[in-house]
Amino acid sequence: MRLLSWMLLLTLTLSDSAAFAENVRNSIVIGIQSSKTLMIRPFEPVERDILSAYHAVYESLVTIDDDYLPQPCLAESWEESSGGKIWTFHIRQDVRFSDGTPLTAKDVVASANYILAKAQDESITDHGFYAILNYFVSSITAKDDYTVTVKAKRPYFGLLYQMTFPVVPEQQVAGDNPPGSGPYVITEFHAGERMWLAANTNWWKPQPQVREILFVFHDTASSVIESYEYARVESVFTRSVAGAQYKTGTNSLTMSYRTNQLECLLMNNNSRELSTEVRKAIRCLIDKSKIIANAYSGLAVEANFPFFPGTWMYNDALDASISRDVEEARRLLAEAGWEDSDENGVLDRTNRDGDLENLHLRFYYYEEPDNDVRAETANIISDALAEVGIECKITAMTMSDMQRQLKAGGFDLALVSFAMDVAPDPGFLLMKGNSGNYVRYKSDRMEELCAALRKEPTMEGFRQKLMEIQYLFLEDCPFVCLFWRMGNVITRYMYTACRDVREYELLRGIESFFTR
Repeated sequence: MRLLSWMLLLTLTLSDSAAFAENVRNSIVIGIQSSKTLMIRPFEPVERDILSAYHAVYESLVTIDDDYLPQPCLAESWEESSGGKIWTFHIRQDVRFSDGTPLTAKDVVASANYILAKAQDESITDHGFYAILNYFVSSITAKDDYTVTVKAKRPYFGLLYQMTFPVVPEQQVAGDNPPGSGPYVITEFHAGERMWLAANTNWWKPQPQVREILFVFHDTASSVIESYEYARVESVFTRSVAGAQYKTGTNSLTMSYRTNQLECLLMNNNSRELSTEVRKAIRCLIDKSKIIANAYSGLAVEANFPFFPGTWMYNDALDASISRDVEEARRLLAEAGWEDSDENGVLDRTNRDGDLENLHLRFYYYEEPDNDVRAETANIISDALAEVGIECKITAMTMSDMQRQLKAGGFDLALVSFAMDVAPDPGFLLMKGNSGNYVRYKSDRMEELCAALRKEPTMEGFRQKLMEIQYLFLEDCPFVCLFWRMGNVITRYMYTACRDVREYELLRGIESFFTR
């Protein structure tokens, strides 16, 4: 039953502010940051929190489970042939869009082709959120009403992760607020103010207990938190470090979710000072737990490799080989020829011209508008390096200036983050000449491994290549993976039993959550 009105709902929420944290009822009010979304365009989201709403409305061929493995959704099954060059997806025959029309292979093909056409359009600069599909799919066609054939540009298990794009009716791919096939339907939208979601009565699964979701929009991250503090909303999505003050208790539940943002310390492999031994020494000196506790208020998860820990793709057997070890760092630095010969507290060595040079590094970082924590991170790292005689000059800069420095190679150390793709493929960071390889890392063996990964159609073979890539990453230490950024869902009502709540899918599990 639809709630009586927007104002009445807020009044009810205020009266609940002192209640004990409990399971969600048949409705929930969620505060998010949104000021740029002017239309409901599932293929072209412009704000991260809006994507979580879209995921409750639009479904895809494949979904990703708690173990981060592809699972059936609109496609009830699939198989690969021709050595992974052809993938055939079999569409469920009991699915209807929220307007009652059947979902068929033509809708899947039209949705994918809309994404591909935009990705290939050289006349525009914004190619859409799902543009990466173009790197993997050569063509997509409907064999019949419920069979989709995908020709891959290369045999690749990771293609399954790209089949997570939304599917809408064939005739409405370019329209505003097209029907979806998911558990909810958007019944009302007011840009900059609010958005209503109601249960989709045509959903092909059992109806959700939570019948209505109201999103209340805010201009800033701080106003989202303030709205929760004053009980104007029952839940909020936030990546702000300020949100870490809320702990699970009698009035609030805090669910940490993982973002796709990997924080790294880049080390220029072309810098004369940064040999493999020095890079490994720097890795030995960084206290990640201290950075997470002091700078990020716990909103991060340590990682030694560019994959999320605890998932099937992460080689956690190697973690024991990477830990803070000051004495090992001193040994590695001495092996590289660095010592404090003049006893001034800074390591030095004699260069080719017979002159004494100090181990002095240019250390750059940039800040994000809502989380100015990298300055503290840079200082913690610099202090740790100074402990063994590595001197750093820290410089703050804008993101655009940082990008110029990275592209030009005009840095020694750089504190940056990467928005990692849904598919577990680190090749863009590690292969020579690729877009994210700012550190100028060169390894014939890594080239072979990454190339082989991108031609591996089976899960078992794909995982084996990932394990080998991580072992070589450990040995070569091209840069330091620090941690994955986390966010918080702060709520007065629990609404999911999923153990892996992820950015862009923060409502994941609400459709199947029942009060027990």
